Amino acid sequence: MTQLPVSAWEDQGKGKQGRELKAAVLIGCRPPAAKIDLSATEANEDVTDVFARARNGQYRLLKIDIENEYLTVTSSRQPEESWDQDYDSFVLPLLEDKQPTYILYRLDSQNAQGYEWIFIAWSPDQSHVRPKMLYAATRATVKKEFGGGHIKDEIFGTVKDDVSLSGYKKHLISQSSPAPLTSAEEELRQIKINEIQTDISVDTKHQTLQGIAFPIDREAFQALEDLKMRKLNYVQLQIDIKNERIVLANTAETEVKDLPKRIPNDAARYHFFLYKHSHEGDYLESIVFLYSMPGYSCSIRERMLYSSCKSPLLEGLEKQLQLEVVKKVHYLPPFFPPHEP
Repeated sequence: MTQLPVSAWEDQGKGKQGRELKAAVLIGCRPPAAKIDLSATEANEDVTDVFARARNGQYRLLKIDIENEYLTVTSSRQPEESWDQDYDSFVLPLLEDKQPTYILYRLDSQNAQGYEWIFIAWSPDQSHVRPKMLYAATRATVKKEFGGGHIKDEIFGTVKDDVSLSGYKKHLISQSSPAPLTSAEEELRQIKINEIQTDISVDTKHQTLQGIAFPIDREAFQALEDLKMRKLNYVQLQIDIKNERIVLANTAETEVKDLPKRIPNDAARYHFFLYKHSHEGDYLESIVFLYSMPGYSCSIRERMLYSSCKSPLLEGLEKQLQLEVVKKVHYLPPFFPPHEP
């Protein structure tokens, strides 16, 4: 069974103090194997085998969907004609008006790694915001698992004209000249470069394609104020998914060695920790933000919501509470023992 490792450290610590904090949160943690359901194509077969055969040229097209919180290859086609002759008849019938999907489409050209592919991210205008966000949040995982070196081009489409053969050729022109962007290309550009500008709130929710600003309970907000005033040294927050709010989970007195005990093995959390240390002879008390996610024991929806709410939460706290977070740690599988680099 294959794993889908997702791991990122934001603003990694340098020097002894950074290594100490990193080691503390990594003690004894290893990821569960990720489950990939391929029953819609070939039963009991590992996704890496399907992708390997695709990269070797067996398939012209793979359609990948998220079903019951699993990545599922729901359709595949073998080449019949040249890539441009196959394109519209293979791709367009698979696009649903209200359902996002991914399509990997093989060209006839090759690079040093093998056949080159087009990655199509289909997100129609009529689909709901949550599926759009879910597929947007999982897109990088699919590309990484398939092998980014094989993907020559990526197309984002909201209408079929965007991802048709004609739309792909327009996309190629736009990459080599300052031609006007299509509506879908403009949306993709905005998703990549826009920053969320939103206030944190105890009453309202804001939702965009880039993220969700859930309201934060007053008890949680007060705990963060106490952390800022050094009345607390640890605050843990969780998302109440049913009620779509950020609530207080824990304020236990915590030292660096206690951090692994505070991180749940079956649920995501946000952690704010007052890190007391010395640097070049100066005593410092720095607030560190830790985003913990125990991999695939969490549902795709939970992973998507925690990822989407993180930036609006931090930006809102910095703006309204003037809470200075000096380090952000993104804590995701795979986990390694502290002695490994």
